[in-house]
Order: sequence, then structure tokens, then C-alpha cells
Amino acid sequence: MDNFGDNFDDGDVDPAAEFLAREQTQLAGLEDDLSTPNVPIGVTQTLSNDTSSPIIAPKIEREEPEKIKKWREEQKTRLEEKDADEEKKKEELRLVAKSELEEWYKIHKEQIAKTKDVNRESAINAEKQFVAESDEIEPGTEWDRISKLCDFNPKSSRASKDVTRMRSIILQLKQTPLKKPVSPAK
Repeated sequence: MDNFGDNFDDGDVDPAAEFLAREQTQLAGLEDDLSTPNVPIGVTQTLSNDTSSPIIAPKIEREEPEKIKKWREEQKTRLEEKDADEEKKKEELRLVAKSELEEWYKIHKEQIAKTKDVNRESAINAEKQFVAESDEIEPGTEWDRISKLCDFNPKSSRASKDVTRMRSIILQLKQTPLKKPVSPAK
């Protein structure tokens, strides 16, 4: 493996440490070009050239420009105004929703009352009609009365048992009633 020039056993040189040290020296030249007054002191980690252990050194931070400070204050004010406007709109929407809901309940209550009235009237009318029909029993009209009481709509009773045969018999009896047998005279 030595023929290829790959010498991985060299433990004295750390390539990552060399790279970081080289970059730090290049960036240090850039920081010297920037001069700022009122510099707060922070802490950052740098690597020295001879070892791979980090060393803590002071870092110089720049103060924000006046334009950025002004923009931040204006942005904060705008956001507070927007929040206040949003709260107003939310409250307005709540009031509108409350009034619409009250109106819906009022209409719903009226509809239920009307439906109850209509149902009562139809029940009274049905009862009167039933009583009127029960008074006029004539011979031979029994099957007519029974067929009126039956529901012959096949779609109305899907969940119940199949009663088509019974329906057909009742309709047949309605159309051609049973004849009473004539009893011989004695």
C-alpha cells in the first residue's frame, strides 16, 4: 500500500484541524477590515495551528444599524395593529354568527310549530274521516275499507317482511268480493 503514496498512519496531522485553522486565518483578515464602534464581546471557538483542541477566544459582534432597528420597531407596531384588527374582525364575526344562529333557531322553532299544527289538523281530519266511514258499513264494502287501510306501495316497507301475496289477495277480494253461499230454505 505504500507504493501508492497513501500514508494513513501519519497521526501528527489532522486534516480537519488544518482546514479550520486556514479558514480562520483567512476570515480574521476580513474582520480586521470591518471597524465598528460600541462592540459587545461574545465568545466563540477557534482552533490553534499546532493542536486540534478548541480554544475559547472573544468574538467581536457588530451593533445593528439604525435602519434595521427602526424597521424592527415599525414591524412590531404593524404586527400589533394587525393583531388588534384581527381581534376586532373575530369579534364582529362572532356577533354576526350569534345573530344568524338566533335567527335560525327562531325560524326552526316556527317551522316546528307549523308542522305540529299541520300534523294535528291532519290527524283530526283522518280521525273524522275514519269515523264517518265506519258509520256507513254496507255489505260487500268490507274489502274496500280494508284495502284503504293497507299500504300498497312496495317501496315503503323495505325492512319488513314480504307481503306481496297478501296485497294481491286483498286487491283481488276488493275487485271481486266473496259471494255468500245461499243456504237452502228449510
